[in-house]
Amino acid sequence: MKKFYSLIASAALMLCSQNVNAQVSFGHPALFNDGWLFTLNHDDSTYAQPRVDDSKWQRRTLPHDWSIEGQLSPTLASCTGYLPGGIGWYRKHFTVSSADMQDAAKAMKYIYFEGVYNRSEVYLNGHLLGKRPNGYASFMYDMTPYLKEGENVLAVRVDHSKYADSRWYTGSGIYRDVYFVTAPATHLAQWGTSWKATKITNASASVEVKVEVAQSQANDRSLSVKTEMYDASGKLVAKAQKAVGASSKKEGATLNSSPLTFNSSLLTLNLAIKSPHRWNLNDPYLYTLRTTLLAGADSIDGNETTVGIRTLEFTPDHGFSLNGKNTKVKGVCLHHDAGTLGAVVPAEVWERRLIKLKEIGVNAIRCAHNPQSPVLYDLCDRLGLMVMDEASDEWEFPKRKWVEGWNNGTPSYDGTFDFFEEWIDTDVADMVRRDRNHPSIILWSIGNEVDYPNDPYSHPVLDGGNAVINQPMFGGYDPKRPNAERIGKIAKRLSAIVRSHDDSRPVTGALAGVVMSNQTEYPEAVDVVGYNYTENRYDEDHKTYPKRVIYGSENGVGYDAWCAVRDKEFIFGQFIWTGTDYLGESGRWPSRGLNTGLLDFGSFAKPRGHFRASLWCDEPVCYIGTYPIRQQNGTRRQGGNNRGQVSAEALDTWNYNDGQTVRVVCYTNSPKARLVLNGKEVGEVKEKDPRNGIIYWDIPYEAGKLTAIGVSADGKDQATYDIHTNLRPASLRARFDDDNARGMQATEADTRTNALNHLLIEVLDDNGNVVRMADNNVTCRIEGPARLLGLEGSDNTDMGNYRDNQQRVHNGRLLAYIRNTQQRGTVRIILSSPLLGESTVEYEVR
Repeated sequence: MKKFYSLIASAALMLCSQNVNAQVSFGHPALFNDGWLFTLNHDDSTYAQPRVDDSKWQRRTLPHDWSIEGQLSPTLASCTGYLPGGIGWYRKHFTVSSADMQDAAKAMKYIYFEGVYNRSEVYLNGHLLGKRPNGYASFMYDMTPYLKEGENVLAVRVDHSKYADSRWYTGSGIYRDVYFVTAPATHLAQWGTSWKATKITNASASVEVKVEVAQSQANDRSLSVKTEMYDASGKLVAKAQKAVGASSKKEGATLNSSPLTFNSSLLTLNLAIKSPHRWNLNDPYLYTLRTTLLAGADSIDGNETTVGIRTLEFTPDHGFSLNGKNTKVKGVCLHHDAGTLGAVVPAEVWERRLIKLKEIGVNAIRCAHNPQSPVLYDLCDRLGLMVMDEASDEWEFPKRKWVEGWNNGTPSYDGTFDFFEEWIDTDVADMVRRDRNHPSIILWSIGNEVDYPNDPYSHPVLDGGNAVINQPMFGGYDPKRPNAERIGKIAKRLSAIVRSHDDSRPVTGALAGVVMSNQTEYPEAVDVVGYNYTENRYDEDHKTYPKRVIYGSENGVGYDAWCAVRDKEFIFGQFIWTGTDYLGESGRWPSRGLNTGLLDFGSFAKPRGHFRASLWCDEPVCYIGTYPIRQQNGTRRQGGNNRGQVSAEALDTWNYNDGQTVRVVCYTNSPKARLVLNGKEVGEVKEKDPRNGIIYWDIPYEAGKLTAIGVSADGKDQATYDIHTNLRPASLRARFDDDNARGMQATEADTRTNALNHLLIEVLDDNGNVVRMADNNVTCRIEGPARLLGLEGSDNTDMGNYRDNQQRVHNGRLLAYIRNTQQRGTVRIILSSPLLGESTVEYEVR
C-alpha cells in the first residue's frame, strides 16, 4: 500500500490581476510584460548590449508567441503544426530610481520568467545573467550586481531555430508572464516554503511546514519565521513561530543563478488544525497559509498560499482513494496551446476549457508532456480537478519527429536531448519545487514514452512473439540502438530527485513499451506505473507483478479501454488522448494539428465528448447524432465518414432525403432511451448495447424535430436532446460563452478592464436553429476599448490566416476571443457575412 498524507497549497488566482507571491514565494513580484521590443531572424550578438539602435524593432506586450503569428506553410514541419520557428531577440528599457536603489526593502532585484521557448539567454546591461534551454521551465535570475540607477536594458535571446524539436506545437518566444521581483537582502528562498500533513483524521490534521530562509552575510538581526493558517472565512485556525537558527553557506543556485553567496537556513514548524475541511473534487475547499519572516519584531518578507487538505492512497489491488473514498481517475491529456492563440493561453481561456471538460465528466488532467503554465494548477486547485504533472517527453537520445505528416515520410531527429544530461536534474527539481504546493497534483511523472521500442531504445525482448505494443512499432531488437536498461538507471535517479523535494505524492512514468520496460528497473523505480495504450497487459502484469500499482496513463477513446478501467478494481483510472484538439503532430497537409480531442479547438464538445459524458457523468446526460445507412447487395452499410457499425462520432444533424434510412445513435448515461420525431414515437424504448455503450435506431427520414429521451430503470424521463432539420443560412447570432467559476451568467460579458470574453457566433436559419452544415465567412469589427485576439473556427483542415478579422464558421459556429483594454467605455462588436447581414453586440467596460 502506498499512502500519502497531504496538506498542499496553491497560488490564489485573481483573474483581474494575478498575484504570484505564492508562486515566486518571496519578495514583491510585479508584472513586467509591457514595453518590450522584438525582432525576428536578425541574430546579432550586439543586441545584448545596452547601446543598440532598436528604434525600428516591433513593439510587443508579453506574453508573446511569434510562431502563431507566422504563415502556415506545407514546406514547414508537420510535427509543430506547419508553423515557423527562428531566432528572436527581446529588449526592454526600464528605469530604476535612486530611491529604489537605496531602499533596503528592495535591496535584491530579480527577474522571473514563467516560461521561454526555448534555449534562452538573458542579459542585463550587456552582462549574461544565465541560460535556460528548457522551454517549459520557470526560472529566475538575480539582477542586483548589474543593475544601475537610471536606464537599464534587459535583453533576451530565444533560439528556436531547431523548430522541429518537438512532436507537437510548442510556440516560440517569451510566451508566459515575466515578473520583476524586489526583496530585502535577507528573505524567504524561492520555492522554499513547503509542507505536508503527517496525519489527517476527521478530528485534526497535523501539518509539518518547512521554510527556507536566504540570509545575506550582512544581516545581524535575530530572525524568526511565523506561520498562520486561516480558513475560508478568514478565521485563524493554527499558528506557529520559530527562531532562525544556525545557517549553512549556500551558493546562489538556490536563487536560480544568483552570483551572490547566501547563508541558507531550513526551519521546520508544526501546525495542528482541528476538524479539517478537506479538499475534494466536489468541494475544493481552500485554506490560506501566511508565512512571515521577522527581523526582531519587524516583518521583512512573507508569502501567502491557498491550501488544500486531502489524503491520497494507491494500492495494487484496490486502485486509488481520495480522502479514503475509492475514486476512478477519469482523466484527459492536455497540451499547452489554444488553437488560434498558440502558446499564449489566457487564464480565462484555461478556465472555460477546464469547466467544459468537467461538464463532460473529466476529473483529472495530465500535463502532456511538460510542466504547464502556473495558472493551470491554480485553476485545478479551485475547480476541483486532479493533476498529473510531467517533466519531459525526451531523455538522452532523440525521438522521431514527423515532418511530412504524422507517421509519414522520413522523420527529423532534432529535439531537446542535447541538454538532457546537463539540465534534467535541475528541471525535475524545479518542477517539483515550483508546483508541490498545489492540492490538485496527485502524481509526478518523470517522463512520457521514453521507452518507446526502437525510438530510441531497444532490447532483445523485442524479438519475442509477445513483444507487441498497441502503437506503431519500429521492428524487433536493434543492437545498434541504445540499450533499454539505461532507462531504469535514469528513472531511479530522477525518482530520487522528486522524492528529495516531495514525498507526499507518488512518482510515476508513462510507459509506451511496457513489454520492454519490464526487462529494466524502470517500473520498480517509480511508485505507480502508467501504461500507454496497453490495456491488453493489465491482467497479465497484475498477476506477474502483484505489488505493482497500474493505471492507464494514455488511452484511446474506445469503449473497451474504459471498460478495462471500470470493470477492474485494480486499475485506478485512465487519461484519454486528448482533452482538446491541439496544434502540431499534424497529418499530411492540410492539417493544423491532431483532432483527437473530446473538445475541439474552441473547447466545444465534439460527438466523442458527448459519448464520454455518457460514460463519466453523474448527472443525467443525453445526445443524439445521425448518419445515413446505404443499401448494398441486400445488406445495410453505414454511409459517410463515420467508423464502425455504431459510431461514437456522429454529428447532431438532421438533413437527409425523404424516406432515406438514417441511423440515430444516442449517447446517454440513462439505462434506456426512446426516440420521438415530430411528436410521434419512432424509436421504442431500448437499452444500451453492452458491446459499445450506445443505443441506436434505424428510421426513415422525415423533416422536423427529432428528440431523444433518456429513461431511468423505473421508466422516468431523465434527460433530452433535440435536433432539427435546417433551412438555408439566414442570419448571424452572437452571444457570450464565458463559463467561469465567478458566479457570472455564461451569457454575460465580463465588463472589467483587461478581462477576456469568449463570443460565440452562430449561423441560424429562419426557424432560429443553428445550421450545423454552414461554413459562411464572417468578418468581425470592434469599436471601443477592446481588441480581437483571434477567431477560432475549429476546422482542422482550414489552413488560412488566423491573425486577421475574418474566418469561416465550422459546424455552424465560430468563437471570437476579445480582450478589454485598460480604458473604460462602450465596446461595439459588429459581425457580418455576405447574405446573412449583421449582428451587433454592445457592452460597457467599467
